[in-house]
Amino acid sequence: MKLGIVGLPNVGKSTLFNAITNAGAQAANYPFCTIEPNVGVVAVPDERLDKLAEMYDPDKVTPATIEFVDIAGLVRGAANGEGLGNKFLSHIREVDAIIHVVRCFEDGEIVHVDGSINPKRDIETINYELILSDIDILDRRIDRAVKALKGDKKYQTEVDMLQRLKAYLETGASARGFECESDAEREIFADIPLLSAKPVIYAANMSEAEFTEGIEGNPYLAQVQEIAAAEGAEVVPICARLEEEITDMTKEEKLMFLEELGLHESGLDRLIKASYALLGLISYLTAGKQEVRAWTITKGTKAPQAAGKIHSDFERGFIRAEVVSYDNLMACGSMAAAKEKGLVGSEGKDYVMKDGDIVLFRFNV
Repeated sequence: MKLGIVGLPNVGKSTLFNAITNAGAQAANYPFCTIEPNVGVVAVPDERLDKLAEMYDPDKVTPATIEFVDIAGLVRGAANGEGLGNKFLSHIREVDAIIHVVRCFEDGEIVHVDGSINPKRDIETINYELILSDIDILDRRIDRAVKALKGDKKYQTEVDMLQRLKAYLETGASARGFECESDAEREIFADIPLLSAKPVIYAANMSEAEFTEGIEGNPYLAQVQEIAAAEGAEVVPICARLEEEITDMTKEEKLMFLEELGLHESGLDRLIKASYALLGLISYLTAGKQEVRAWTITKGTKAPQAAGKIHSDFERGFIRAEVVSYDNLMACGSMAAAKEKGLVGSEGKDYVMKDGDIVLFRFNV
């Protein structure tokens, strides 16, 4: 999973990214790596791996991972190539979802690019650039569909849908709110690389004082929440500066520090959880002496396709999956005890994987 961090200059985007990349070095023994200067890979927090490691004493523990991309800065006119606009837009095309950092704090020493704090305006600025880029893509797609329609009337559905979608975007609405009217339209929509169709999480960046003393009274946060509610998006209040402060702490120090502030988990952990929920992702687990590992799949994935995440041979030669839920395994204390109680199922090709399933795939190629 790849998440793009976007935002106007001086909203805390880079501070948050720096905190994330530093966090990667310590997360669940997963060695932090930088694929590019602007991409950081971190481990997905999963306490179940720690418990399984205690049970199996494996040679290694491998968590699921997530990529965060620090998208190049944005200015008005990005859709027309202003500033680093073209780079900004091309990088957004490559991500699965957008984390839109919005500044929700006053600080006279940090200049806002537009001279004042206004989350509604800031969100509209970025959305506007994404929408303009999408309209440009649609214009080219409509031209092709209209030409094809002259020779084949089957393109009428596509032309009608694209024109309706363009009119919708021209109202200032993002493509993720557009409603398709048929399966054919949904198929067409899915084939268009629209930036404003990307799922979004708004990271409302607050000052440390406001974040720790109570976020409810922050009027800027309320603005972001109102916009997100209208879009069906999610808001995660964070303090990028606080995230940066805790990255060099040990796991125990971090937990103690967060507890003193009345927090149960870091903003990074909450962003990752929110991203999984947004994209409909779950994790299944494999466990043994050699390795304890988490694998990310989409909700609704069946056993053979889940096996294919490990190796294509597992899917091609799938025979069955031996499955026990994490909770049942923990309650029994061992796989042998779970089998004795009949809690380990032998599942076939139609089994739909569940979050926390611990699986041994049987295959033959």
